[in-house]
Amino acid sequence: MKNVLVTGGNGQLATCIKDIDSRASEYHFIYVDLPDFDITDKEIVNRLFEANDISHCINCAAYTAVDKAESEKELAYSVNVTGAKNLAEACDEHHAIMIQISTDFVFDGNQGFSYKENDKTNPLGVYGATKWQGELAVSQALERHFVLRTSWLYSEFGHNFVKTMQRLGAEREILNVVSDQIGTPTYAGDLAKVILKIVQEDINEYGTYHYSNEGVASWYDFAMAIFEIAEINCNVLPIKTEAYPTPAKRPSFSVMDKSKIKNALQIEIPYWRESLVRCLTN
Repeated sequence: MKNVLVTGGNGQLATCIKDIDSRASEYHFIYVDLPDFDITDKEIVNRLFEANDISHCINCAAYTAVDKAESEKELAYSVNVTGAKNLAEACDEHHAIMIQISTDFVFDGNQGFSYKENDKTNPLGVYGATKWQGELAVSQALERHFVLRTSWLYSEFGHNFVKTMQRLGAEREILNVVSDQIGTPTYAGDLAKVILKIVQEDINEYGTYHYSNEGVASWYDFAMAIFEIAEINCNVLPIKTEAYPTPAKRPSFSVMDKSKIKNALQIEIPYWRESLVRCLTN
């Protein structure tokens, strides 16, 4: 039986994969996470690959604290670049395929229309910069790789915008939410299905792909939809980014074009609001 290594095993995307991995019964999934498995430790990574016949490595491990990354640059680099490189080199040595999860934050948001995979990257902060460097490290280390850029990821698990809004909506009568940052919410459960498809069908059209749900929204739109679907009575007020300063600058527009992955995998992608309904009514 082939083994699939999933790093960041306690995170929301890995948990969504775990939720459906029984559909790929021909594979054995190995979930690893801190403190037992540190992707920044090359020796630990190599030992695991030597002890197990790994066919695919899905790297869900990442430093994702966007604002904290501005003051923890070395840690963000260690996880997002060095860790990704360690996994990619191990995959190359042991003839495994790597699926690296990346982000819309590799773009600066100034383009004004949907980003394609080969559009110019220009990260605005440490998080986006280290994820972009991680992409490069993976692509330079091995040919058999996929980079999946996604955006505004949420699920029933872990820490994310949906769960934060549910908590704050229950605690407060009024919330201010940014309305001039535009992107696409993505249900991690949908992304997990795409990852499983790549593994199960042994897809070999390697390279960088964009995956988010369909449609466009601001964080304000997203919050309004959460409260409406979850039937939470909270008054949401739209505010400009400048009214809510953060250590890290965010792209103002990070909608991604998904044509490439839809054609390569022959998939239809759900509209973001439909997926949000599924997440909140499961």
